[in-house]
Amino acid sequence: MTGDDTKHLPLEDLHAAVGARFGAFAGWSMPLTYPAGVMKEHLHTREQAGLFDISHMKLFEVSGPGAAALLDRACPLDAGALDISQSKYTFFLNEAAGIIDDLIVTRLGDERFMVVANAGNAAVDEKHLRGLAEDFEAKVDALDRVFLAIQGPEAWAALARAGIETGSLLFMHGIEPRQNWFMSRSGYTGEDGFEIGLPEADARDLVARLLEDERVLWIGLAARDSLRLEAGLCLHGQDITPEIDPASAGLMWAIPKDIRAAGAFIGADALRAIVERGPAQKRVGLKPEGRQPVRAGAALFDADGNQAGHVTSGGFGPSAGHPVAMGYVSTALAKPGAKLLADVRGTKIPIDINPLPFTPHRYRKG
Repeated sequence: MTGDDTKHLPLEDLHAAVGARFGAFAGWSMPLTYPAGVMKEHLHTREQAGLFDISHMKLFEVSGPGAAALLDRACPLDAGALDISQSKYTFFLNEAAGIIDDLIVTRLGDERFMVVANAGNAAVDEKHLRGLAEDFEAKVDALDRVFLAIQGPEAWAALARAGIETGSLLFMHGIEPRQNWFMSRSGYTGEDGFEIGLPEADARDLVARLLEDERVLWIGLAARDSLRLEAGLCLHGQDITPEIDPASAGLMWAIPKDIRAAGAFIGADALRAIVERGPAQKRVGLKPEGRQPVRAGAALFDADGNQAGHVTSGGFGPSAGHPVAMGYVSTALAKPGAKLLADVRGTKIPIDINPLPFTPHRYRKG
């Protein structure tokens, strides 16, 4: 992608003003780190409240009498069974049950849903959803919003101080607190937190108020990655792809049992066949011995030197206090405590299969 094609965040000037270091991600120029540095940003999010600009992600409103039926076709989901304000983690699958994208769908009304999609897949997702919508009495609107996340144990208190009451909103629920605002209690760090889609003028005002609070710090993409990896959360394009199905990825918990059995979603037959025969490989947590991180792409071998899988995400876990990774291994080896070797530039590093997440989730569920 040439520099001319790079997309820029609406609030880019705010990040530049505080010394953000930018880099390319999914076609966007994104703040990777701020002057505090990735280690401090990561730990600050776990201890207080981290503010993330995630405006590279896309919000779609799906509405109309056929909105639920459209989503049930596009995703392994029972959209009509969601309560108003309930959110659900789900996927767009292809006919082979590969994951085109992972999404969060929130029911906002009887015939209205919000879909949050990943940056790199936004154009593909929009085309996919609009194509399917032609067969349903439903409308797909791509919303022009700034999208912010505030994550960490002090996130709710910082929002309250900024005049945004989160009150009874629980994890994986979303509401429209003001006109053209969408707020969900969710995130990508394993911590309690919120994601807020809102018009740019409102976003600038909210950011200014939040940053008056010493508990709130801008957090870049680098710490977002180490936070989500410790929390065992997948990154589309690395840990899940159109070649990987939800059973291999260990994500079948996201598909309701009756939908697994009888849903008419795209890829349903392929997924049922994979589940019936059992996936050949499974996603696992990986803990390297020592302090050397093992990065995405490293090959994994069993004790006899046979190739056993590969690493899809890896780095250092500041909260865990040791290197952390995820990857795929053959199903027979996919059990905690199994010992493997990772090839890091010709050196074989011992690596154990480790339960996910590496740090406990701290969501507000009740």
